[in-house]
Amino acid sequence: MEWLGQAKINYTHSPDPISLKKKDGSDTTLLEICEQSTPPCNLNPLLFNGHLQTCWTAIKSDGPPLYYKRKVFEAENTSYAGSFCVDFVTQPSSGSSPDPDLPPRTTYFSDDEFVGIASLDSRPMLVALHGLSGGSYEVYLKHCLAPLVGAEGEKQWEACVVNSRGCAHHKITSSVLFNARSTWDCRQTVKWLRQKFPNRPLFGIGFSLGANILTNYVCEEGSNCELRAAVVLSSPWNLDVGSVGLQNTSIGLFYSSVMCGNLKKLAEKHKEQLIKNSKLDFKKLSETKYLHEFDRAIQCPTWGYPTEGAYYRDASSVDLLHAARIPIFAVNATDDPIALKQSLPYQEIQQTPYVILCTTSMGGHLSWFEIGGRRWHARPATNFLNKMAFEVESVVPVVEPVKADEDDLLAGRFNPLRRKWQM
Repeated sequence: MEWLGQAKINYTHSPDPISLKKKDGSDTTLLEICEQSTPPCNLNPLLFNGHLQTCWTAIKSDGPPLYYKRKVFEAENTSYAGSFCVDFVTQPSSGSSPDPDLPPRTTYFSDDEFVGIASLDSRPMLVALHGLSGGSYEVYLKHCLAPLVGAEGEKQWEACVVNSRGCAHHKITSSVLFNARSTWDCRQTVKWLRQKFPNRPLFGIGFSLGANILTNYVCEEGSNCELRAAVVLSSPWNLDVGSVGLQNTSIGLFYSSVMCGNLKKLAEKHKEQLIKNSKLDFKKLSETKYLHEFDRAIQCPTWGYPTEGAYYRDASSVDLLHAARIPIFAVNATDDPIALKQSLPYQEIQQTPYVILCTTSMGGHLSWFEIGGRRWHARPATNFLNKMAFEVESVVPVVEPVKADEDDLLAGRFNPLRRKWQM
């Protein structure tokens, strides 16, 4: 039946997923919530494989018309100096003219508007992280945010998008772009949101590379994470395995070259700032053709990694999953030509009670196109978030917190928080 667009759905999970206490007093599990959130996956039968699904994203569609107000933040941590921008979903503002230097339907907060943003309401708030070189304007992202912020009454959400440095028409103010481990801007944003909106439960959603970054952030925070739950869609998980897989086929190299081209345009756009980094060689950058070559030319010298493989292994979220201490619902398509099937963390998730992986046999990369242009991934994502926000009261912890300062080498223990790159 797959050739008619009906994808198979499978779940990977630990033998004992975490227990959840519902607001009506009943008990459930994370697996039950994820299964109840996931509708049948009936996709457009004309887009019958992952390549067609993924390539269809190039067809221009503006998606749901969300409106944003942008705030530029200065990084608090001097190790990651520079500015980054966060786009907050807002109502359309009458009388405001479009800003040609920003994405569509996006304007800056005025000083007075931003001072008045504080609220004591208890509406849930979603923090979104987009994919590689994307931004808050991405259609796959808006399909998830629109039904949440557009809900009526008590089920309405607030939302914001943390744009990776240099993306979404934001001009960087230092020689640092984003990377696959760049959790610092997400961390600062969540910290600010918690202080500004003390009554709002916070949730996260990440797409592709943003899913990898969000998972890294959630797991680095462990039991101190301010998010109540997270959704990660089309995460590449094991970047080293994925990179090797892309290099092994001609079609994989095609996708790699497209991603490299997008990043080269981004680097060229910010060359005035990046060239101040004496470690970067723009001649080498101009000669890159594939994603791994770009990372070799930019990420390795910027962060001190000896090879792109070392960077990929250190930035991957797969090992860090063992430190997850909030519910995570992950969704991947096994025919994804970019976040490859062999990169999926099946064994890790089977030992991680806080994570459920839902795989579909079709869907491509951040695609899942249904007949009529709707995106299937938005439905399990929003269903799960609504259930966690409005039906679930609390999580019953089952695993002790992981301590980053334990002397694991002497004790003979595996510590998922021990990373190679240090400040």
